[in-house]
Amino acid sequence: MAGSAAFFDLDKTVITKSSVLAFGRPLYQGGLMSRGAVLRAAYAQLVYKIAGADEDQMARTRDYLAKLCAGWPVEQVNQIVAETLHDLIDPYIYAEAAALIEEHQSAGRDVILVSASGEEMVRPIGRLLGVDDVIATRMVVADGRYTGAVETYVAGPVKAEAITELAAARGYDLSESYAYSDSVTDVPMLEIVGNPTAVNPDRALRRVAGERDWPMVTFKHPISLRRRFASLRERPAIPTATLAIGLGVIVAAGLVLYAKRRKRRLALASSA
Repeated sequence: MAGSAAFFDLDKTVITKSSVLAFGRPLYQGGLMSRGAVLRAAYAQLVYKIAGADEDQMARTRDYLAKLCAGWPVEQVNQIVAETLHDLIDPYIYAEAAALIEEHQSAGRDVILVSASGEEMVRPIGRLLGVDDVIATRMVVADGRYTGAVETYVAGPVKAEAITELAAARGYDLSESYAYSDSVTDVPMLEIVGNPTAVNPDRALRRVAGERDWPMVTFKHPISLRRRFASLRERPAIPTATLAIGLGVIVAAGLVLYAKRRKRRLALASSA
């Protein structure tokens, strides 16, 4: 039997911000972005939050980012992402999304992040979430540096095409699968699965979801996964400590009993 899967858009669906723009400051500090580029990125993020992103805006963003990263050393980018991931992304993961991902995994479904952001950023975020599979934008690399060309830009209809290809390769039944997104540009991705859900939908997606009777949900509680997992790890501490104390009491009692018996044997031996 074909299995099912759950496909999650990343920005504003799983995390509260744009994953690409979140790394603007450390890229600037690493000498890869100018101050002007950081300001333009911040402005783009503001526009994205207020108005969402249509296909033309996403195409302009693609071309701008491709040109911006031309010549960047891939290894340096990977290092910057790894060093700043927990500070820049971890506190901004929606608790509702993290719980939903775990729910799908517990049900035996594969979970796949599908994002227009670069694979170098999406894959580490996936690992943070316990998700191994990602479909993300890939840049052309030569001699360890980005050339400024885009190999695959995973946005709009391309997301749906990539999901369809993966489903065919793995045997997913898309009619039994799930998809989640906040943007109207992801309608192609949402409409190819049997269980689409609009998460924090922009105005245009809200209208489409209403027309097609798709569920709409609101995610609004960011949580640090480190804090969440730490609290889970701390729960067994009390019974473990209690067990250790109990074992200590048993050992101490055994030593006292041994000492009493040894003293009694010595007393009997001396009287004999």
